[in-house]
Amino acid sequence: MAARQRFTFIEYLRSALSILLFFVLLLIFTPVIFVLLILSFGRLTNFVIERIAPAIAIPVLRVAGINFRIKKYVDPIPAPAVYIVNHSSTLDLLTILALGLPKARFVAKWQLQYNPIFFVLGHLTGQVFIRREHSDKAVETLKKNVDRIKKNNLSIMLAPEGSRKHRGIIGPFKKGPFRMAMDLGYPIVPIYFEGNRELSTEDFLITKSGTCTAHIHPAIDTSGWSMEKLDIHIYDIRNLYLKWAGVENDEIV
Repeated sequence: MAARQRFTFIEYLRSALSILLFFVLLLIFTPVIFVLLILSFGRLTNFVIERIAPAIAIPVLRVAGINFRIKKYVDPIPAPAVYIVNHSSTLDLLTILALGLPKARFVAKWQLQYNPIFFVLGHLTGQVFIRREHSDKAVETLKKNVDRIKKNNLSIMLAPEGSRKHRGIIGPFKKGPFRMAMDLGYPIVPIYFEGNRELSTEDFLITKSGTCTAHIHPAIDTSGWSMEKLDIHIYDIRNLYLKWAGVENDEIV
């Protein structure tokens, strides 16, 4: 894990204001989202993910002093797809929401449901909650959602590292996201968050000012993959993240 950072009074103040703003915006938008989804019979779910989620996340990032950028290496962004992201910071929650990816649903840790706002919003918009500490149950939950995702032509976003609390810059990759891509017949689109880890290593949304960049890379075709070679494919993709992070070898450092 990265060393614990020191923050200035101003950084604590801006962070506190950004956390407050985040929950105020959630409180304001939750009933709006509820009404929109009820009146549209759920047809506006994608509008919520693509428009309202960034409208909540981006102002919060700005109050925290963070300049969020998106750098595309492919245009348009491939969809439907399995989007994977590196996960090592509390900032990841905001930068994921700020992306506004088309017709995407998120795989999140089960414990987020303990927050009643996240519980309501998550279930209203069809997000997937898994118990990451139980890998077999997590895979089973993902499999149960495959038919729903494919039937509605949705994309899915996951963090193959699972928890952000891992050793090293890029943690070991779990198989779940890659098996799901094979089950769906979707390509994998790697998204690398640059700057998130350096700006925040705290358990809460305490951050330094700076720039976070989401690098959206070209899709990786999974149509020719097999279970026998899955470990090799995962190894190759993780090495891409190590390269983007500036790590020269495949060790957990």
